[in-house]
Amino acid sequence: MLRLEKRPQPSPQWRWLAPVVAVGLTILTGLLIFAVLGKDPLLGFEVFFLYPLRSLYSLTELLLKATPLALIGMGLAVGFRAGIWNIGAEGQFLLGAVFATGAALFLPTVPGVSLLVMVLAGMLGGMAWAAIPAYLRARFHTNEILVSLMLVYVAQLFVSWLVFGPWRDPGGFNFPQTEMFESAWLLPTLLTGSRLNLAFIITLGILIIGHVLLARSYYGFSIRVAGESPNAARYAGMSERRNIYAGLLIGGACAGIAGMAEVAGPMGQLTDKASVGYGFAAIIVAFVGRLQPLGIGLAALVMALFFLGGEQAQQYLNLPGSISRVFQGLLLFYLLAADVLVQFRLVRSRLQPETAV
Repeated sequence: MLRLEKRPQPSPQWRWLAPVVAVGLTILTGLLIFAVLGKDPLLGFEVFFLYPLRSLYSLTELLLKATPLALIGMGLAVGFRAGIWNIGAEGQFLLGAVFATGAALFLPTVPGVSLLVMVLAGMLGGMAWAAIPAYLRARFHTNEILVSLMLVYVAQLFVSWLVFGPWRDPGGFNFPQTEMFESAWLLPTLLTGSRLNLAFIITLGILIIGHVLLARSYYGFSIRVAGESPNAARYAGMSERRNIYAGLLIGGACAGIAGMAEVAGPMGQLTDKASVGYGFAAIIVAFVGRLQPLGIGLAALVMALFFLGGEQAQQYLNLPGSISRVFQGLLLFYLLAADVLVQFRLVRSRLQPETAV
């Protein structure tokens, strides 16, 4: 008979093996789901996991989808390591998109400067929205999980009000959207014939900066201490208030840049469909990637594959596009289950002989 036994210390092998096991179990469960839905499991595997990789254009689309996931996930990882639980990155993503759109619509166009202004605007938008739960947590000890999450719905309603109201394109046939951005306010593409743009390079840079920040700086050390032992951090004189603001504002800045990249890249305008779930999916990306920049980059590719696979399954298998969210949920479920083996191990328990009466 098998039972769980507490390990003397967490297993470093299982810490990195658990995400691999979770991905494998997610794929196997996905094949079972295809069979239950009356689809050929092998065809479902091919459509969902291989079709998004079959051409150079498909690969660039995968990188395009992975870009905001990795960017937001990196920002969230900084806060999570410090024990600051920013669950509202989706709202910060939207406010970054709003600030960037405002810059594109109302500021004068200056070639070579407009893009920098847009990046800064997106970053400030995300930081401004993240500053609300940061202030409330630091000043009144409110729960940043609830505050940041509730602000997502406020941000969604705010975007809807803008595109249905004052920012609606008068020549847009009454659709809830702004005017298209001028070319100077659009991110340049990296490959001709693809939609992959400068945001990919920005994300790579932020992942490198994230590695240096977390692994090679005093601040990275201080947030690790704060996250693992708040009492030790206070005893060492590390500022709890600073960690709260830094954890939330860095996450907001990254989410805001991702929102900017969405409206200045594939969309080219702000619409009521700007909320695509990247902020919530990036939470899974951060944990599957073990809050490490390299792991987050790889996890973002897996999650992007789920997004694209859902679109392919909708087109070729006549399945709802929400099938991708099923795979996202399965991945998180299996990751949580596999993480048990980081702290515990399976051992065979010996049967005790029955004593004679």
